[in-house]
Amino acid sequence: SGDRFQKTIVFCVDEEHAARMRQALVNENADLVAENQRYVMRITGSDKEGQDQLGNFIDPESKYPVLVTTSRLLSTGVDAQTCRLIVLDRAVGSMTEFKQIVGRGTRVHEDTKKFFFTLIDFRGATSHFADPDFDGDPVQIYEPGDGDPITPPDGFEEDAQATFEPQPDETVVDQPGLPLPPGGPIQKIYVDGVGARILAERVEYLDENGKLVTESLRDFTKTALKKRFASLDDFLKRWKSSERKQAIIEELEAEGLALDAVADELGKNLDPFDLICHVAFDKKPLTRRERAEHVKKRDVFTKYGPQARAVLDALLEKYRDEGVLNLDDANVLKVAPFTAMGSVVQLIKAFGGKEGFEAAVHEMQDALYQETA
Repeated sequence: SGDRFQKTIVFCVDEEHAARMRQALVNENADLVAENQRYVMRITGSDKEGQDQLGNFIDPESKYPVLVTTSRLLSTGVDAQTCRLIVLDRAVGSMTEFKQIVGRGTRVHEDTKKFFFTLIDFRGATSHFADPDFDGDPVQIYEPGDGDPITPPDGFEEDAQATFEPQPDETVVDQPGLPLPPGGPIQKIYVDGVGARILAERVEYLDENGKLVTESLRDFTKTALKKRFASLDDFLKRWKSSERKQAIIEELEAEGLALDAVADELGKNLDPFDLICHVAFDKKPLTRRERAEHVKKRDVFTKYGPQARAVLDALLEKYRDEGVLNLDDANVLKVAPFTAMGSVVQLIKAFGGKEGFEAAVHEMQDALYQETA
């Protein structure tokens, strides 16, 4: 979604892995860590500093911590109401534990408009979704009252009826005193400097009959878009009649459509308009650069004065290079290169006022989307 302040839990293999994962996230988010070092925290059994921040992490009113790495401490009981992203970087063999981990994200929080969460799985744990036993009794969530501990007490069990199912590589001991078979120490292998690529992506969801449906990300997006827009004409009318194009994108993202991920899959510098036309209605897409060039060739800015034309040219470059859609938002005039052209008041005055500025931008947007391949 692009929101870097979504509460996130990353489940790691062990505490050492959680520490290395935390450092990697710190390196990738150095700008936000510089603002507040609690942006990324490790919360594990041996990390007192991290455990002290657990209450803040699950508090909907607290901004920090945002990204949390853990091994097993947060897999059970903790009521993380505003957690929007769960990342699995360790195998989860137990169905019960998998349901408990998923339970960290299933809480709805209406005040922050949290109605769904995202699960990123690097270890194949989501295969549990296809297990008929997955849709069984829900796990119990521990909700602490006033004065209660944040973490569940020792006697609390999220799934008291759950039975233990050993994995093929596990040894079950049900007799006290029975010696364990000898085994060598676990050897960790560290890999660095190795390239990686995505082999495949898939989307799984429950249909109206509760059946698990699996399909590619692109097919899932196409189906969802065609449910929203009955035809190409239907979409074109909605897009061209909407003064704020970004609002349409935000509505689709709120429904769980990952347009950015589909754009990355296509590997092209596409406007959301072209992405939707291409994926849903099989239209040949134009890049943002191609759309911007078409507008320049039409000379749609000739009726404006020099300063107004300079502003429109710069807005067109913003669209071409950065994909900015809310071009009629006067706040965009507060950043480079507009700051070098004059104050916001001066620039808007070049169009005869705010209404003239907005009308000029809408005219430019109409020209941008006039070309439909």
